[in-house]
Amino acid sequence: MSERVTVQWLNDHLVVLKINRPDAANALSMDVLTQINIFIKEFKANTNIRCLIITGAGNKAFCAGADLKERKGMTEEQVIDTVRYIGETITNIESLQFPVIAAINGVALGGGLELALACDIRFASEHAKMGLTETSLAIIPGAGGTQRLPRLIGIGQAKRLIYTAERIDADEALRIGLVEHIVSSDQLMDNAITMANKITKNGPIALKQAKIAINMGVQADIHTGLSIEHLCYKETLHTTDRLEGLAAFKEKRNPIYKGK
Repeated sequence: MSERVTVQWLNDHLVVLKINRPDAANALSMDVLTQINIFIKEFKANTNIRCLIITGAGNKAFCAGADLKERKGMTEEQVIDTVRYIGETITNIESLQFPVIAAINGVALGGGLELALACDIRFASEHAKMGLTETSLAIIPGAGGTQRLPRLIGIGQAKRLIYTAERIDADEALRIGLVEHIVSSDQLMDNAITMANKITKNGPIALKQAKIAINMGVQADIHTGLSIEHLCYKETLHTTDRLEGLAAFKEKRNPIYKGK
């Protein structure tokens, strides 16, 4: 199996996962999905990781979604299984207990945008194009797009993008809240890494609990959400890291968190 997905450790707490199919717009072939899931399993077992950056090889595509050439030779049942596998893979990324940043280095279409939607923060290069274009192929987003997009940008905007299958540029994506930052192509990874380093300096247990509180709370009414927040807050109280944070503040130094 060739290296369709690569991983680079920038330090003990920060890792970059790159889809490595620039010749195929970094499309999600079965090989790519399998390799991503192998790495996700490793990430979940590694308690040192505090942030992950996901990007694509080259500067033309983050991910163009499903591999339609591969799909041509599939039966309908195989297509259904493949779409389910893409959705499971994306959900596996969303369920990682540490923050995940998408560095969108080019087009993010269909499943590629659905992949970015599962990340916590999205950086886009200034030339990036994004869209859930499935209705133009007489199908609908099947890997979470109809659920995650309206939760991120609102129901009306999500319906507009899905119904029209429109591709939007980075400026519009920023305007409607689809991405959080736009940067030049040559600065994309530097900016994503800078934010990731800010994240990894903070308490890893706190990061985990903040992610749980936000992701679970946004699905609930405000009263339930506040209860979820309180439960997550309690998980940080009896940790060595919390005591270290207080000591570092008192001593006017940077804290050294160990995730305990």
